Amino acid sequence: MATNKVTTNVIDMSGNTGGLVWAKGTEAQRPTGVAGDLRLNTTDSRLEYKDNADWKRFSEGSAAGPSVAVSYLVVAGGGSGGADSNSGGAGAGGHRTSFGSTSGGGSSAESSLTLALSTNYTVTVGAGAPTTPVTTPYQGSNGSNSVFATITSSGGGGGVGQFGNPSGKTGGSGGAGGYNNQAGGAGTANQGFAGGSGSAGGSNSGGGGGGASEAGNTDGQGYGGDGLAVSITGASVTYAGGGGGGQTNSPAHPGGDGGGGQGASSAGSNTPGTVNTGGGGGGYGPNSPAGGAAGGSGIVIIRYPNTVTVTVGGGLTSSTATDGSDKVTSFTAGSDTVSFS
Repeated sequence: MATNKVTTNVIDMSGNTGGLVWAKGTEAQRPTGVAGDLRLNTTDSRLEYKDNADWKRFSEGSAAGPSVAVSYLVVAGGGSGGADSNSGGAGAGGHRTSFGSTSGGGSSAESSLTLALSTNYTVTVGAGAPTTPVTTPYQGSNGSNSVFATITSSGGGGGVGQFGNPSGKTGGSGGAGGYNNQAGGAGTANQGFAGGSGSAGGSNSGGGGGGASEAGNTDGQGYGGDGLAVSITGASVTYAGGGGGGQTNSPAHPGGDGGGGQGASSAGSNTPGTVNTGGGGGGYGPNSPAGGAAGGSGIVIIRYPNTVTVTVGGGLTSSTATDGSDKVTSFTAGSDTVSFS
């Protein structure tokens, strides 16, 4: 086929709604070329250009519109403690973050999200599980999940009483087993650790609930597992500690760092997980007339460039602050959508 050469300073294609058809051919057909030549390599369907020495591919991306990189912390609601004597403490809510070096369950920090502007994304702050009544089967409940866009953290597992329960409940972090050597429930991969088992000896103790950075009972029988500190707001705060196990004797078993509730004992009553930490509730004991303690509510925190504005739906409770060149928005209750512009 004959070729025609057109020499001009300006090519105006503004009336063309289609695409420009490039010279094309297989890799074997690639010419020597000169700097500035463009072609479509039909061997791998990639555009390429000739620089001063070699043929190189263009950097490619999707045809999507402008976007923003968003770091996140998503902590689910904590579980509630068991409600029979010597019950297990509850597991903390699942802990997932892209900020820092580590996330829950001993995993590495996850990747930040690249989100399109002017697009709605769901945010849900998981509630803590309610107080467990002192009635059969004495099982604590799991906390509720927290969500940001494609990221979901699982509610903490409920602790269980010593009668009629095979093991603590599985959750973001696992709930603990009761007295009589009941096993703790498993945690969720990349979110939290397992609950501890109850004792089978003279300590008359339920196990400690799992936390984001360690399993229940790690620091002693009935101790809640510690949570994990994250500095996404600009200050280091620890989230997702497991609840302590209940026991007949004293002293009381503490919950894990990060909002875990204390287990009951002859020295004092149990306590709930701390609000907006995802902490697990403490297990029941002789001084806990209210039953297994409630879990703490979760939290969702996002960090993004301060040149970007977030629009928050009316169903969410939130606050926004500035830290350096970033904005930080913390969601403490509710469920709705957010968008960026």
